[in-house]
Order: sequence, then structure tokens, then C-alpha cells
Amino acid sequence: MSPTPRPALHLRGVLLDGTAEGEHAGELWVTPEGRISLEPVPDADTVVDGAWILPGLVDAHCHVGIGPDGAVDLETAREQGHTDAEAGALLVRDCGSPVDTRPLDDDPRMPEIVRAGRHLARPRRYIRDLPIDLEPDELPAAVAEQARANPWVKLVGDWIDRGEGDLAPLWPDDVLRAAIDAAHAEGARVTAHVFGEDALPGLIGAGIDGIEHGTGLTDATIAMMVERGTVLVPTLINVENFPEFADAAGGKFPRYGTHMRELYARAPLTISAAIEAGVPVFAGTDAGGGIVHGRIVDEVVALARVGLGPARALAAACDDARAWLRRPGLAHGAPADLLVVDGDPRADPEVLRAPTAVLRAGTRLA
Repeated sequence: MSPTPRPALHLRGVLLDGTAEGEHAGELWVTPEGRISLEPVPDADTVVDGAWILPGLVDAHCHVGIGPDGAVDLETAREQGHTDAEAGALLVRDCGSPVDTRPLDDDPRMPEIVRAGRHLARPRRYIRDLPIDLEPDELPAAVAEQARANPWVKLVGDWIDRGEGDLAPLWPDDVLRAAIDAAHAEGARVTAHVFGEDALPGLIGAGIDGIEHGTGLTDATIAMMVERGTVLVPTLINVENFPEFADAAGGKFPRYGTHMRELYARAPLTISAAIEAGVPVFAGTDAGGGIVHGRIVDEVVALARVGLGPARALAAACDDARAWLRRPGLAHGAPADLLVVDGDPRADPEVLRAPTAVLRAGTRLA
């Protein structure tokens, strides 16, 4: 028997394109195939009348497939994705995972996942069992391989060097240039985990597309990012864990502990300076590991407080982020990934915590 066709849906209210300014009173339809139509669809059921309607949110730094103890099984990864989607994050950039989650793509309750493959790191220079471990001369070929399979590649740019007892870069500058060039030749983009200061000039100078966390940014490296158009995903709710990271170092790595506390203390001013200078900033939670899934609204609120303000923080987690990831918003024919709320999230992002409807490709999740 063929499945019963889904009814077409009709939504009327204030249509927000997910940017800081775009709004108009209007209506849209959802076809039985789960696509947005800006033209009337016959026999559609009106399910929303008088609310704010916007594209699904974007979590630009997420790890579907990683839990507190490392890699998880596929069903746990599915639960993680469901949690993100039900919280309104209908598009996530999976910023490194050891689990191949592609078998979940047919699950209608999963968010759309833009993947970065596995982290690439040097031996004993990142969390055990998560990355592919490489020596520097192996990096360009490994990046090219990842780039052929994924639209993004994730490097570990710095991590604790046990010999030095503090954060230190993983890769020589010439290797970074060759690796990033290899990714770009395959049509992929590259981003890197960076907590401290020292790895940033080499990464940005090599043409990297994004920086994750960025707590070690200085005026000089901020200027480099502005000049090159490098984006920043600051993961502010994960930065809140820096004191815990410092405590875990104990007396074994006192320089690292002191450094992490310093980075934490100045993080709000650092990210605010990047915003003020014009660095493009997007919302990412770093869910997986120490951050539970489903916290995209917490990151939007944190970005609003640190200098973006509510409207720009929404854009950083909505249509601006979708455009950056080359995905549509409220466009005719786009997947009906929609969030419906009772107030204007550009004025108060807290309204995003209680959506009246969440639709993923026309399937109602909440």
C-alpha cells in the first residue's frame, strides 16, 4: 500500500527571513512533499494564524555522535539529533565526529547535517579516539581525502603540549597552507579548533575559512580575520567550561590552568572586539561531550549579551547562517524547515525557547 499523502499546510502571520531587518506580514504554504510554497496550495489546512514564522535555526558548531565518554552508537546519535531539531536547530554543522551519521539522513525527525568528517590532529594532541592522528607531512593528503567526502574539514589548531605544559599549535605554517589549499581545490572549506593565541596567525594567514572558539584573538589577529573574511563561531556556552578545564589540569599543568582561566576571564571582551571590528560571527553550541544537545537558544542569548544584540544574534543563528552554509531560508521550493513563535525573536530571543510549532521538511516535531 502506498503511504497516505500528507495534507498541505497554510501558515499566516509575520514572516521573518531570519535576518536582523527582514519581515513582512504574509503567508506561506507547505506542500504534501514538505516544501515551502509562496503560492496558494489547494485544500491546505490553516495551522498557524497570527504568529511569527521564521526559518529553522542553525547550530553552526555541533557534534552529533560524540558524548561525554567519546563516540556514541548510532541510536544515541539519533537521539542527539532529535533533541537539536526539537529545540529548533533544524540545520547543524557537525563540526567533527568519529561516527558516520549518514544512515540517519532518512529520518524525518533529524536536522539537516552539514558535515566536517573527523577531526584531524597530531598523536596525543587531542581527545583520545576522536581524531584521525597524523604527522604534519600527512596532513595535506588527509585534508584532501576529507574534503572529497565532506563540505567542511575540521583541524585541531591548538591543544595542550605536554612537553610545554600549555596550549601550543599543532601544525607548521607551510603545512597549513598546503592543507587548506588542498581542501579548497576540492571545493571544501576548513575550520579549526583554537583556544589560545599562538596558532591563530598561521591558520588565518594560510587562508582558513573559520575559527572555532577564538578566545585567544588579539587586535592583530582580529584585523587579519576582517581582511580575509574569516568567520568566527565562538561557542560561548562552552567557554563557560574553561574554569573546569583549568581545574582538571590540577598541579600537573599549572601554566595551562592559568592560561585557560585568563582566556575565560577576557572572553566577553575578546568576542565583543571581534564583533565590533566586523568579523562575521555565527551561533554554535559545541554540543556533544561536555555540552548537552538542544541548547541553541542559550547560545543566541549569549551572543546577544556579548555585543551582537538580539536581532543580529538571531541572524547569526538563522538566515545569515543559512546563507553562509549555502542553505535556503523562506524560499519557494525550499524544504519547509520552519519555526513558529508567539513573539518577535529579534526583540527578545527568549521567545525561541517555547515555539508553538517546529516543522522539519513539513513534518511537525513540536
